[in-house]
Amino acid sequence: MRIWLDGALRDVDGATVSVLDHGLTVGDGVFETLKTEHGRAFALTRHLERLTRSARGLGLPDPDLDEVRRACAAVLEAEPVEHGRLRVTYTGGVAPLGSDRGDAAPTLIAAVAASPRRPDTTAVVTVPWVRNERSAVAGLKTTSYAENVVALAAAHRAGASEALLANTVGRLCEGTGSNVFVVLDGELHTPPLESGCLAGITRALVVEWAGAKETDLPFEVLEQAEEVFVTSSLRDAQAVVRLDGRELGTGPGRVTAEVMRIFQVKAGADLDP
Repeated sequence: MRIWLDGALRDVDGATVSVLDHGLTVGDGVFETLKTEHGRAFALTRHLERLTRSARGLGLPDPDLDEVRRACAAVLEAEPVEHGRLRVTYTGGVAPLGSDRGDAAPTLIAAVAASPRRPDTTAVVTVPWVRNERSAVAGLKTTSYAENVVALAAAHRAGASEALLANTVGRLCEGTGSNVFVVLDGELHTPPLESGCLAGITRALVVEWAGAKETDLPFEVLEQAEEVFVTSSLRDAQAVVRLDGRELGTGPGRVTAEVMRIFQVKAGADLDP
C-alpha cells in the first residue's frame, strides 16, 4: 500500500506520524471516507467541502484542498482497486501532551484500500447510548470515534451491521457511521440536522434526488416504520430487513427499492454531483 502523508507518497512502513500528533493523543482531527470505483472517487467536491466545515468546527486551519485533491489522485493511481474506500485524515499535528494545540502544521493523510460492495440488505439494532445534539462537535466528522466503536461492536455481537441511536431528548438521530431513513404512510423521512446527526453526503443526495422530508421523529418511530434504510458513502442506500427482533421483509420495500434505483442512476450519471 502507498499512502500520502504530508506532501508525498510513502510506503506503508514509512508512513508514520509522531506519537505526539494531536489526532492520536486526543482525537483532534477530522476525516472523510469516500467510495471509489475503478480508481475514481465519488462526490469528491462535497466531501472536501465537509472536510473544511469539520476542520473549521474544531478550529483547525482550512485544509489546502488542492493538496487534498493531489493526495487523493496520487493514492488512487498508486492503488488501483475496482471498488474501494478512500480515507482522508486531517489532524491538529504535533502538539504538547494534553488538549492544548502546538505550533506545528496539521497532518494530512490519504489512503485507499479495496472494499467489497455492500449487500442490498442488512440488519441493524438500537442501542441505549445517545448522541449529544448540543455537543461542541455535534455534526462534525471528527476522529474522536470511540463512541461509535463501542456501539458498532454491540451491533456486531447482535448479528447486525449497524447500531441506531437517539439523541439526548429521545429523538431519532443516526447510526454509528450512517444516516437513517424511515417510510411512514408511504412517505420518506429522515431526521433533521438539528437532531445532532452528521450531514451525510449520501443523505443529502437522497433528500435531493428522492424528495425525502427532514422530520423531527421520536426514536420509537422505528417500531412503526413500514420501511427503514441506512445511507453512507460505502452503503449508498441499504435496506434494513431486521431491526432488533423485528422483521421488515426479505428485501428492499417499494419505496426503498425506488430510492436505490434513483441513486444508482443519478450517481452513475455524475461522478461529482
